[in-house]
Amino acid sequence: MAERLICNQQVGGSSPPGGFLNVPLTDLVKQNLQFEEEFLKAFSGIIRSGQFVLGENLRKFEEESAKYIRVKYSLGVNSGTDALVISLRALGIGKGDKVVVPAFSFFATVEAVLLVGAEPIIVDIREDTFNIDPEAVKALDGKFRCIIPVHLFGQMAEVEKLKFEGVFILEDSAQAFGASRFGRKAGSWGDISAFSFYPTKNLSALGDGGLITTNNERFYEIAKALRIHGSFGDKYSNEMVGYNSRLDEIQASFLLIKLKKIDDWNKRRNEIAKIYDEALKDLVVIPKVLEGNYHIYHQYTIRTERRDELFEFLRKNGIYASIYYPKPLHLQKPLLDLGYKVGQFPVSEKISREVLSLPIFPEMEDWQINYVIEKVREFFKG
Repeated sequence: MAERLICNQQVGGSSPPGGFLNVPLTDLVKQNLQFEEEFLKAFSGIIRSGQFVLGENLRKFEEESAKYIRVKYSLGVNSGTDALVISLRALGIGKGDKVVVPAFSFFATVEAVLLVGAEPIIVDIREDTFNIDPEAVKALDGKFRCIIPVHLFGQMAEVEKLKFEGVFILEDSAQAFGASRFGRKAGSWGDISAFSFYPTKNLSALGDGGLITTNNERFYEIAKALRIHGSFGDKYSNEMVGYNSRLDEIQASFLLIKLKKIDDWNKRRNEIAKIYDEALKDLVVIPKVLEGNYHIYHQYTIRTERRDELFEFLRKNGIYASIYYPKPLHLQKPLLDLGYKVGQFPVSEKISREVLSLPIFPEMEDWQINYVIEKVREFFKG
């Protein structure tokens, strides 16, 4: 879910600085400074209200995010990982259940399955989109209760091809706020969905934060109870073992302010992606967008067999690219006991050796885009 970030944060200017150029993977300072006055006003209001959790800001953000995603229910929680765990619990997933996950994702996707005591069933991905391969899911032997399609890097998986009788769909939408498929937003396709507002996400908090969305009232009520120690309203009457997982008022207020810009930001990401596409398509494998998808380019991820060399070359030239993810899930230490072997998911293993995410963020300036292109082309053309 939330990815590990290697970046340099700076406040960029309108033209290249003198001397050594510097292009961060994302620029959190520049993005958040534009809201400084609004953030401070909101923060002051919270201080004066004395309401720091489960207050009016959270209620408004839940209402506005549900309206944006076009679902009935939205629930703010502490993190994207908590959103996954609580969503699985709300579906009734636990010990003895099997949950299908893609081999190529951030560890939190499979970690959530392990944390609720279920068994992850790993499948390979599509080579062109990096998302779960529906044909690999159809080929599985045995029964499973849930599938977690990950909308990786901001592009929705083919959720409509993952519908099986009696099987839940939990969308891992951590990287896809505002993405859509055939006009329907990520977070509205499955039985329940999990979002992350980690600071580097395309809609980000100034700290940790997460969201659960669903159209099912029962799942919503269970999730709502789980976020406050398993209590259905009476804080001293606990019906199940839950969590302390609330999106606090401060983060909710910041997210409410930033939500109004998300469509503009996603549009700008698309503009930058198109520039990259045109300039780099003869040198690397550029991202493929499936018909019907609106990709929000949380990451702009290329592929090349010379990935490691290119990564080092860019770093030496002041460009902060990143590798998501260098090791597939089935090869992570906590999953070795499941018996998966090297070579079992060849597409995921190949992709993990080739992917490289280039800088992309809404505040990125033309000179930064051009400099990245110039250096990538220089690497390949000499």
